Amino acid sequence: MDWDDLRDALNRTIQSVGGEITSPWFYMQFGVILVAAGLSLALGSSLRARFDVTSLTMGWPAPLRLLARTVMQRAGTIIFALLAEISRVVMVQTGLLYRGYVLSTAVNLATAWLIIRLATSVIRNEFVVRVVSIAAWAVAALSIIGRLDDVSSALDSISITIGTLRLTPLVLIKAGVLLAVAMWLVSAAGNFIEARIARSRDLTPSVQVLLIKLVRVALIVAAIAMVMSAVGIDLSAFALFSGAIGVGLGFGLQKIIANFISGVILLADKSVKPGDLVTIGDSTGKISSMNTRYISVAAGDGREILIPNEDLVTQRVINWTYTDKTMLVKVNFATNYEADPNRVCELAVDIARNTQNVATFKAPNCLLTEFAETGMKFALTFWVADLDVGMDNVRSNVMQGLWTAFKNENIRVPYPVRELRVRSGALPVETILEVPSDNSGPAGKPGAE
Repeated sequence: MDWDDLRDALNRTIQSVGGEITSPWFYMQFGVILVAAGLSLALGSSLRARFDVTSLTMGWPAPLRLLARTVMQRAGTIIFALLAEISRVVMVQTGLLYRGYVLSTAVNLATAWLIIRLATSVIRNEFVVRVVSIAAWAVAALSIIGRLDDVSSALDSISITIGTLRLTPLVLIKAGVLLAVAMWLVSAAGNFIEARIARSRDLTPSVQVLLIKLVRVALIVAAIAMVMSAVGIDLSAFALFSGAIGVGLGFGLQKIIANFISGVILLADKSVKPGDLVTIGDSTGKISSMNTRYISVAAGDGREILIPNEDLVTQRVINWTYTDKTMLVKVNFATNYEADPNRVCELAVDIARNTQNVATFKAPNCLLTEFAETGMKFALTFWVADLDVGMDNVRSNVMQGLWTAFKNENIRVPYPVRELRVRSGALPVETILEVPSDNSGPAGKPGAE
């Protein structure tokens, strides 16, 4: 179809519309449409205010509740279609109209809009619902008035050729609509498969994450390939760009590809997994999520540290919970030489044993490690049963228990005492000699003022 054919089709459409508008029966039908629209708005609002769909459909299956809610929301459209169709039938039967083309078109458009809104009610994204509804209704409207083939031919007549690839507005519109529908289906299928994989007891968390990401990538690639094939785009036409994409991946996107591959390796070898307590460089925290480019580490103070996957493969990583969630904790303390070391160790072991979250599979141990200048030094070691409660919290509870026990047993914790002596010269600050109240000097002699 060339530009002359497009111009002729447009002229025929204008002449048809002009002939319909000049007819006096057009204004009669248009008045009936306005009256039906006003009545449908009023009746629809009255029905929605009078009936509570949520309470009426209580206990119904979820699909039926959704259908009832959507029908109630579109009650005005249903009433308009019924009133317009009844008016058309009455006017045709009484001989006022021959066939009522305008009323019939209005009924068909309203019915098409109702069906489209019912079909899109399962979509949760409001923006997607509006785009899909408007696009589908536009196609339905063109089909109802008999101009869909003309518009399709006009959109297909304008093209841009790139090698063997022919792009037209019609192809782009079809590709966009089909791609949107395919991505929605991919999202729904991905969520369903993800839920099934997450419920599997035979798979570790890292394998579950790996399978979910592979399934989503495979679904997206398959959807894009099917959409291109559906609109008639030959995938071999993109072979020209494969070399440029490879060069771009090799130079500009090498870090992204490295992080992606590192993420796949981490998910496959299970060296780290969500929930592990890790130390990477100066960052320590629990892994909250693993993505294709980075992992998220919760530091415990509200921060989320995003660490590239490549760093976990190339750098030293301390995984505190690689095999289990227990950890050996060491508390160093000291006492004076007046204390009995046997009694000190006995108290320390008893306090650690009775502290909450200290493991019971291995008894705590206390050792005398050094006779220092200020006192005796000890090392208390015990195991934390679960690192989820916090290693520092358990250590703090044990140290508080030691302090309380030492106070009760009159065991002193040594601390450095410094004495300052001035051998010559004057003190750097002003000093005041206080005179005793009995007016006697330092040697017992009467003082002078």
